[in-house]
Amino acid sequence: MAPVPISTLNVGHIDDVQELRRTKPKTIPQRFVRNMTERPTLQTPLSPPNSDMPVIDFSKLSKGTKEEILNELYKLATACEEWGFFQVINHEIDLNLMENLEDLSREFFMLPLEEKQKYPMAPGTVQGYGQAFVFSEDQKLDWCNMFALGIEPHYVRNQNLWPKKPARLSETVELYSREIRKLCQNLLKYIAIGLSLEEDVFEKMFDEAVQAIRMNYYPPCSRPDLVLGLSPHSDGSALTVLQQAKGSPVGLQILKNNTWVPLQPIPNALVINIGDTIEVLTNGKYKSVEHRAVANEDKDRLSIVTFYAPSYEIEVGPMDEFVDEKHPCKFRRYNHGEYSKHYVTNKLQGKRALDFAKMEIMNNTN
Repeated sequence: MAPVPISTLNVGHIDDVQELRRTKPKTIPQRFVRNMTERPTLQTPLSPPNSDMPVIDFSKLSKGTKEEILNELYKLATACEEWGFFQVINHEIDLNLMENLEDLSREFFMLPLEEKQKYPMAPGTVQGYGQAFVFSEDQKLDWCNMFALGIEPHYVRNQNLWPKKPARLSETVELYSREIRKLCQNLLKYIAIGLSLEEDVFEKMFDEAVQAIRMNYYPPCSRPDLVLGLSPHSDGSALTVLQQAKGSPVGLQILKNNTWVPLQPIPNALVINIGDTIEVLTNGKYKSVEHRAVANEDKDRLSIVTFYAPSYEIEVGPMDEFVDEKHPCKFRRYNHGEYSKHYVTNKLQGKRALDFAKMEIMNNTN
């Protein structure tokens, strides 16, 4: 989430999707209409959302009996290796705090456009209000409005982008982010244990971890079969935490066995996914998973996403424990800040950002 303004970009006119929905409810501008190969196959009543995604009971990890802890650690390790996604229940984050943030985020998106535009997302950056990852005037746009903020360390913050309205939004983001940070630290501890590593290995390695938050608002769309709410991508983080607002339709889909699987969130649960950084550190044992969001014809959808990643200062590469004759090194060592800059200054294209780190890419350029 490092601010990297690119003033020379010509991104063309970007319609605000909420304004489109309000003023021209049946019109889908061509810049939002996806090529045939990219269009979503929307879920029908005969294809219910997948319910097999692993569910981790955090309270059993933190307070369970020895047997419960071992069972839950095994489930977590299996979820990371086979899915790259899992839901966490009993995560110990205050449900009222989560609900307050949902309400205030929605209130922000319902403000007049001129108020939201006081916090513009400049081309080439990923903080503020607007659309991220847009780099040309002919690029297809997502059916989504975003509002994103850097959280930690404090130097990643752009205080000019922290909103004054609604009055309690900034304060609530602070409180929520503090709790999510603790959850990420604990999950990484349990992930490390499941990998037979020292429990504090990631905390020590990451130093002052980078954290950012993004609210995504997807208005209803008269032709959800033509658009995408968010382009397919994997996350550049170590862990990503998703909260879907109550009453939202199913929108998140993950790519599993070359099929887009809709994810039905459990009420009050948080959805966690492995990011590119963990894939690199484990030399591909745990993989980041491509995912996307789809629009809905009748209902709007709000999601709140936290990204947790190593300090920009550290070097990242496969850990020695995951490299041997049977598992040759798949990734080079690199500076995480350089990777973050690479990630946010390229459009979302599946897992293409990770090519930056692959050994074969490096060798091909020698």
